[in-house]
Amino acid sequence: MRAESGELDISEKGIGKDGTPIYLNRRLFIQFLAFGNCRDTEEVTKRLKESDIEGALYLDINDPYGIGIVTMSEDPDFFIGYLRSFLNQPPFTNLTLKSEYTMFGRTYSFGYENDLEEALIKEPRRRILDKEWPWAIWYPLQRVKGFETLPEEEQRAILGEHGRIGFKYGRAGYARDIRLACFGLDKNDNDFVIGLLGKELYPLSSVVQAMRKTKQTSKYLSRLGPFFIGKAIWQSEIRT
Repeated sequence: MRAESGELDISEKGIGKDGTPIYLNRRLFIQFLAFGNCRDTEEVTKRLKESDIEGALYLDINDPYGIGIVTMSEDPDFFIGYLRSFLNQPPFTNLTLKSEYTMFGRTYSFGYENDLEEALIKEPRRRILDKEWPWAIWYPLQRVKGFETLPEEEQRAILGEHGRIGFKYGRAGYARDIRLACFGLDKNDNDFVIGLLGKELYPLSSVVQAMRKTKQTSKYLSRLGPFFIGKAIWQSEIRT
């Protein structure tokens, strides 16, 4: 729904199939948390299966006692209500939070989507919960602040170079991405959270390598990472 004339409109925007503007004041919030000292993943998996949480549990490839949990909801109260209470119970109270990996962001539109509910709500859920694509790399990134002052046409060209690489990997069935904005939602002032998802791990490393050569990565990123690399051992069912 669009804001009334004269009001500030912060809804997500797209272009309908008939060329008319479309609006949606909904978005999916997604949080990533990492923990150490997890010596019983079966108990963690059991508790997640019994919960009302929509998300995934990853084994940390770089820590034999590490796990990562990604959760999602359209309601931010979920994270400080249900999820907070859930994580303040065993076995999670026996784990060690790795706060350097904490990420939180929201889905957003680019302005050209013709189905905003699909792009902002349904597709990210399907990607995270797809059991055929268990490998994941999650990381935050921060752009050089001067990027925002570039002419819009130049910004589009820089982002387009980045996007074309992602599209090639996606079309080839090697990688899918989750893109979240985290302006003002991140303690380190990062701008975005990225999730790369794949059937295998190597293609995810390959796409990161390919992105290094883009103008955005080589010139307009001030910080990238830390990277969490893991494989899902539990994913909740997709809700309709």
